[in-house]
Amino acid sequence: MVSKNQKKLIKSLYQKKYRKQHGLFVAEGKKVINELLEEGLKLHTLFTTKDIFDIDLAHKYIITEEELKQISFLTTPQMALAVFYIPHSSGIEDNGLVLVLDDIRDPGNLGTMIRLCDWFGVKDLVCSMQTVDCYNPKVIQATMGSITRVNINYTDLKDFLATKTKDIKVYGTFMEGKSVYEEKLPKNAIVIMGNEANGISEDVQNLIDNRITIPQFGTNQKTESLNVATATAIVLSEFKRS
Repeated sequence: MVSKNQKKLIKSLYQKKYRKQHGLFVAEGKKVINELLEEGLKLHTLFTTKDIFDIDLAHKYIITEEELKQISFLTTPQMALAVFYIPHSSGIEDNGLVLVLDDIRDPGNLGTMIRLCDWFGVKDLVCSMQTVDCYNPKVIQATMGSITRVNINYTDLKDFLATKTKDIKVYGTFMEGKSVYEEKLPKNAIVIMGNEANGISEDVQNLIDNRITIPQFGTNQKTESLNVATATAIVLSEFKRS
């Protein structure tokens, strides 16, 4: 059975301020929860309709499907919901490829971009303070467990870029720039992806060394731009391929 206090806590974790206040976040579904457990994240409580998780009974509650619906953030609940402690981020490494997100607002986009970092071996993801919280339940769902393998930091981007090592080049993605397929791309670099509607902010643009773009090969001008997560996949692939 889920107590009233447990329901209240879980529902509050939909909001960033309460996640920050309690230091907790919610994950749903067997696959996501198992990945978080396997990566060593500290479990607070687990609610499941089937006893399929090999964890301490003190943290596990067997509940009905109706009870799961009452606490789930999903339209169609997926057997289990867990509350985890938010882990501490480590410092940003000053080598390799670093992905920077300037004001990404869509949780699905951020979750996909975290998953892309995991796929392409990008260990550090730097987000502006206005970027959606990576522990938003929709982001967690979209990462499918990849959030445990990417070091995510939220900071002022101008401060971060101003203090970078001088020989690390900063690449920004724009509608106009040098084709990413023609640019000689280094192994160590900072790549910035901008807001879904407005692109990279003007203040951040002033700190960019190289402007790159994904050229449009189709002739239909009604297709104005790519989804930012799709663009990220192409750009990361080119940096890793070079």
